Amino acid sequence: MPELPEVEALREFLGAHLVGKEIARVLPVAVSVLKTYDPSLTAVEGAEVTAVGRHGKFLDLATTGAAGELHLLIHLARAGWLRWQDPLPSGPPKPGKGPLALRTALTGGDGFDLTEAGTTKRLAVHLVRDPQDVPGVARLGPDPLAEDFGPEEFAALLAGERRQIKGALRDQRLIAGIGNAYSDEILHAARMSPFKPTGNLTPEETAALYTAMRTTLGEAVERAHGLAAGKLKAEKKSGLRVHGRTGEPCPVCGDVIREVSFSDSSLQYCPTCQTGGRPLADRRMSKLLK
Repeated sequence: MPELPEVEALREFLGAHLVGKEIARVLPVAVSVLKTYDPSLTAVEGAEVTAVGRHGKFLDLATTGAAGELHLLIHLARAGWLRWQDPLPSGPPKPGKGPLALRTALTGGDGFDLTEAGTTKRLAVHLVRDPQDVPGVARLGPDPLAEDFGPEEFAALLAGERRQIKGALRDQRLIAGIGNAYSDEILHAARMSPFKPTGNLTPEETAALYTAMRTTLGEAVERAHGLAAGKLKAEKKSGLRVHGRTGEPCPVCGDVIREVSFSDSSLQYCPTCQTGGRPLADRRMSKLLK
């Protein structure tokens, strides 16, 4: 799943390739991709892209045209991706069982495709007059890399939580942009169990978690800086220290990285670095093995 660092890199990439250009057409291919119908996608035909922003994991293409200012909001969800093409294939895309979900064509002949792998279709596109009209954007918590989101603000957010820290970090209503992979990375850097209750955090642990969050995300953004969209997935995978590396040695202590599986996902962690050497039980038990 693309998370804050990859979406920020896509924002940067699209800003360099889209701003100042004119949209010829936005063509939905998958029935499920378009989540809004007023205004119609035809409203952005002939509009100029004026800026590309980011709200958590949402990309925001701001446009100005005959219909006024409109925003094309994109959420890539778990299996979505953006593929830039110059030039785009000639002829309209054909609906079918392939991964293509939506095509955005520019008047110059270039543009991008949104694709989604698998059968669970969650990729979402909204065309709205105000980004806050999208419920997922309106509910977002603060951006963890925002200049005005300091240790005190982070501590205040966690002070009202009563759940495991892994879930708190992934909650977009609490903090925007962190998903399964980077929550694993942040907790490893903070030397903290993913099952640790937020209510048990000491002020020192909260401060260490904040530092780990800012450092982990900041370094990931820096690694992705300047990369083309097609190279971001490989860069993300190569930069992860524990997530997706079950059975490999921890790069810090050399212990074997372990995994806890869920019904639709999994987490990875290092017992020595994060749980005092004890392996975590199955997530359904939510306890440490005795």
